[in-house]
Amino acid sequence: MTGSERPEPYEEPDGPEGPGPDPAGQQRGAPRIPLPRSSIEDTGLPLPDPDPDAITWEVPPTHPPEPLVLEHPVLKSLLGAWALAACSAAEATAVEEHLGDCGPCAEEALRLRDAVGLLHPEESLDLDPGLRTRVLESCLGRRPPRIPVPEWAVPYDAESARLDALLRDIGDSEWHAPVRLRWFEQDGPVNRKSTVAGVIAHLLAVDGLVGLALGLDDPLGPGTAGPQHPTRRTEAYWHASHFPPTRAVRGPWRDQTHEIVRTVSFAGDGSGRLPVPYGTVPAADPAAGAETGQKIELPLRDAMVDRAFECWIHAGDIAEAVDYPYDPPAPRHLHHMIALAVRLLPGTLADRRRSGLAAPPRGLVAAGTPGRTLRLEIEGLGGGEWLIPLDSPAAVASADREVAHVALDGVEFCRLAAGHVSPVEAAAGQDGDREAIRDVLFAAASLSRL
Repeated sequence: MTGSERPEPYEEPDGPEGPGPDPAGQQRGAPRIPLPRSSIEDTGLPLPDPDPDAITWEVPPTHPPEPLVLEHPVLKSLLGAWALAACSAAEATAVEEHLGDCGPCAEEALRLRDAVGLLHPEESLDLDPGLRTRVLESCLGRRPPRIPVPEWAVPYDAESARLDALLRDIGDSEWHAPVRLRWFEQDGPVNRKSTVAGVIAHLLAVDGLVGLALGLDDPLGPGTAGPQHPTRRTEAYWHASHFPPTRAVRGPWRDQTHEIVRTVSFAGDGSGRLPVPYGTVPAADPAAGAETGQKIELPLRDAMVDRAFECWIHAGDIAEAVDYPYDPPAPRHLHHMIALAVRLLPGTLADRRRSGLAAPPRGLVAAGTPGRTLRLEIEGLGGGEWLIPLDSPAAVASADREVAHVALDGVEFCRLAAGHVSPVEAAAGQDGDREAIRDVLFAAASLSRL
């Protein structure tokens, strides 16, 4: 047998029971599958010396790319792209090296970088105002509530919750921050100075009108004589306190909002027709007497939307006073507020006409027949188009009798209805009868009150 030959391993034939020891107790043959090899580190023996002839792989040294050499006009043209971080790495390096040597380009780069900051305004840390609505819709879609909140009460629930979140974030001293309340009376703006706590006291007093209609306790006390106009209730509440309102007013206001929402939820959707008296509006002519004005009464479904509108508007007044960002309501809630204001416009226009504050009607028609019409277009989320009869609330608005067209942004229209924007200064697109347009814009501003 030569050295190149290898002996074949001897194997005993398998018996019926397979490989195993023979009767003498000896192994029949070598295992057919070799055992795993043990590492040399596990034997305790020293490692062998490295083989000097083994192949080693050398990584070639990396050389930095050659810097770009660009002329001054080219570098100057790249300043805008550099400010927007739109240059390649090599171009950015070349521009930055050039800025260290060129004063005019360095000043221009600084101006461009500041301008880029204006293109990306800082985002508010506040949550999206629609987040609460989306979360609630998702939760209620998975598990409907046993006692749902009526659709017409949802805006009030949402806006009171947003205002409460704002109040939770302000400090003790900010409750006494001055707030300028603004509204519109007859043909001119009116304002009243108050505080953050005073505004919440105002909301507490006026929301009490809805609470009274639902059978809840009056925040003014049990001795209050009948429903009063919102302004009178507010004045009575302010004067009844020995000291100016403080942050302590937040608790009663929040409890009342929760109780109102809870009560209308248990009452069901049918309670929306329940009348809510708003007292008597004083006559335009003081000599006629304060009680000869028109009695105001809204169904509960409209009164709840009205309170949601007031809650949002006064929350914006508070946010402006304490320098806090505050966004408009969710689009579908904003639509409810706009639709209510539009439905009140014909009656308000007729009241102004009876008081001599609006032009007389040009063409009286029988109730239920088409008359002169103004098309009101509200743009943006929550908007829409409405036809408003001009000469009589009982007339039917008709596109065939359209004499004027007004277009406003949704938030701008709400600010106009709140008395925060003058009818003359309202950013409105106007076309058609100027007198009719003026009367409708002033009627919208007349919807406001304290």
